[in-house]
Amino acid sequence: MDEARRSALEAWLGLRITQASLLSGGAIQQNWALTLEGGEEWVLRTDNAATLAVSLPRSAEFALLRAAHAEGVTVPEPLRLCEDRSVIGTPFFVMRRVRGTATGFRLAKAAAAQGGDDVLVRALGAELARIHRITPPRADLAFLGTPPADAGAAFITAMRARLDEAATPRPVVEWGLAAMERHLPPPVAPVLNHNDFRTGNLMIEGQAVTAVLDWEFAAWGDPHADLGWFCAPCWRFGNRALEAGGLGSRAAFLKGYGPGADPSRLPFWELGATIRWAVIAADQGARHISGVERSLELALTAQIIPELEMDILAQVEALDAGTA
Repeated sequence: MDEARRSALEAWLGLRITQASLLSGGAIQQNWALTLEGGEEWVLRTDNAATLAVSLPRSAEFALLRAAHAEGVTVPEPLRLCEDRSVIGTPFFVMRRVRGTATGFRLAKAAAAQGGDDVLVRALGAELARIHRITPPRADLAFLGTPPADAGAAFITAMRARLDEAATPRPVVEWGLAAMERHLPPPVAPVLNHNDFRTGNLMIEGQAVTAVLDWEFAAWGDPHADLGWFCAPCWRFGNRALEAGGLGSRAAFLKGYGPGADPSRLPFWELGATIRWAVIAADQGARHISGVERSLELALTAQIIPELEMDILAQVEALDAGTA
């Protein structure tokens, strides 16, 4: 953060910043660690140079954090929102900093070393259930719009639209969407979906959850979309046998979540998770190729698409055979 932006931020906050450093991670958003005079630690969250069209603005993410915090979800306490671009050039908000580790491969490595951590994944299941207690209508979350009548059908339509917009042939992804149409489950009552609840977006300390991070994709939908996203093979960080986020067993995760989970709906949404991640990965690569945001991380993200397509083919086969 340059001196001009730092001075403008101090003037807006009315507080002196003794240290500001860019935190690692965050391909879509930037997170700055701020140490204030007196030792208090905050995090400033703002946009990167290029963002995904489906990413919510910072004002919406701030409102989601406030709603989640009020519901008892373990999130960083949201403190202040600024929509005035004259301060640092983009809208931002500040939240209280929490301690823990969010790096996916490190958490997965630690879990694998003990054969899985079912205590942790039970806690994560309970955390997700708290998020899903937030249901429409909510005046403070009106920006999320009207919930879809059928979240599964709406998902298929949205993914097809994204593929059409990109105009790059993805026959395996299309094959996966056709399988989802064949196995479309009946709709259920909508809840607030985090839509990126996975290892890597969860701050962990020991066997405790210290924060659920990155709410920019939240939307009304089928709760099993979040369950399937967490359990999808693509988010196990190499620990394929540990089906709950590469951290523990699926059974322990669902036990922590409670009676609202229907395991029979998960294969549909795990396939959807793989498809969605493939579409996002393609979009990330396009951000790099466009020249708007040159980034090795974005370029490499697109290179995982063939592996995701292999997963899609295996998931479609299992779904059609009734063995998923």
